[in-house]
Amino acid sequence: MEKMKAALLGLGTVGSGVYKLVQKRSDEMVHLIGTELEISKILVHNIKKERPGVDSALLTDNWKEIIEDPEIQIVIEVMGGIEPARTMILEALNAGKNVVTANKDLLAVHGKELLDTAEKNERDLLFEAAVAGGIPIIRPMKQCLAANDITEAIGIVNGTTNYILTKMFEEDMSFEEALAQATELGYAEADPTADVEGLDAGRKMAIMASIAFHSRVVFDDVYTEGITKITAQDVAYAKEFHSVIKLLGVAHNTEDGIEVAVHPMLIDVDHPLASVRDSFNAVFVHGDAVDDAMFYGRGAGEFPTASAVMGDVIDVARNLKYGCTGRISCTCYRDLKIKSFEDVKNRFFLRMQVANEPGVLAQIAKVFGDHKVSIARVVQKKVEASGAELVIGTEKVKERHLKSALDVLKQMDSIHEVSSIIREY
Repeated sequence: MEKMKAALLGLGTVGSGVYKLVQKRSDEMVHLIGTELEISKILVHNIKKERPGVDSALLTDNWKEIIEDPEIQIVIEVMGGIEPARTMILEALNAGKNVVTANKDLLAVHGKELLDTAEKNERDLLFEAAVAGGIPIIRPMKQCLAANDITEAIGIVNGTTNYILTKMFEEDMSFEEALAQATELGYAEADPTADVEGLDAGRKMAIMASIAFHSRVVFDDVYTEGITKITAQDVAYAKEFHSVIKLLGVAHNTEDGIEVAVHPMLIDVDHPLASVRDSFNAVFVHGDAVDDAMFYGRGAGEFPTASAVMGDVIDVARNLKYGCTGRISCTCYRDLKIKSFEDVKNRFFLRMQVANEPGVLAQIAKVFGDHKVSIARVVQKKVEASGAELVIGTEKVKERHLKSALDVLKQMDSIHEVSSIIREY
């Protein structure tokens, strides 16, 4: 029986998982796709490095051995980064090969170019693993929910930050303590900036919003804010307000344009996303026909991500078997505007240190009123001779109106500090 051959670009955590999964399922591939599947080449930086369990004869550091091999029909890119991944994927598609990638960084910036090239060559470019690891979300939105007008996609799409916030809530850890534990367990990289500052989640939300709303969203369109400023005091107030704090990716398709952002949010404990703990991810979507649906599972890791990659590989192999590659290409057929984040409306949790004097609250209320900010609640607990701590909850207000109000408040002698600004779902 004819074999279907694939090449693997990269043999790190995800690449190793893909290779192991292919070997583990080798006997079943004939039944799943109608033929055998073989990894015939693996592109690595250093072919002399010891890689237990991997046939060294498969290793190469020469891209030409892959791109010029007519028997290789599927290229699996799990190297990450922009270059050389972008160039290799474009060359593979132009050479008539199909591509599966897990590269969120690349797709969030150059997705249109890659998908247009795939469509031109009538080849598959699949990328389920680029968003939420092992959780199926791209294919469900492109296929299972294709009859829906999706107006909302929100999610916890970064396991590192979710783990940190879980430990802060459940074990009263500080941010620094929780980050150290996440690093020790391998959830956080040595440089955790992309995770804790919301950049990783922002790239995923650019891809997910593009799919959900059928209109191109790139990483630069996404407002990003991380969790480094979340404190034990914020956690305590969230608990008092029957809420938890999660780093949420939030995308809405509104009459005024697409809203897309990543930032911490207080979310009611009764919302399904509030129960997503540790390194798990979840995506919540709203469609006009399906109503609400939530996808939950492992958002990263060797085998969860490899599971998503291999789901795409099997899909491509089936399409090759029946001669129908390229049947679902770019679905961004709309050209919707991206709303400026300054015009997005949110509710806010504000914690500030103020002078313990009569009339301070009235001064704050006046400034807010002058800038179209409506107050929903005020809590004052900590009172000392040196000052008092006020917690103010607002109604929905445009981001720019709240910012202009806070700019004025920060100049007032009676306002010692604005300690926290967190949005509420």
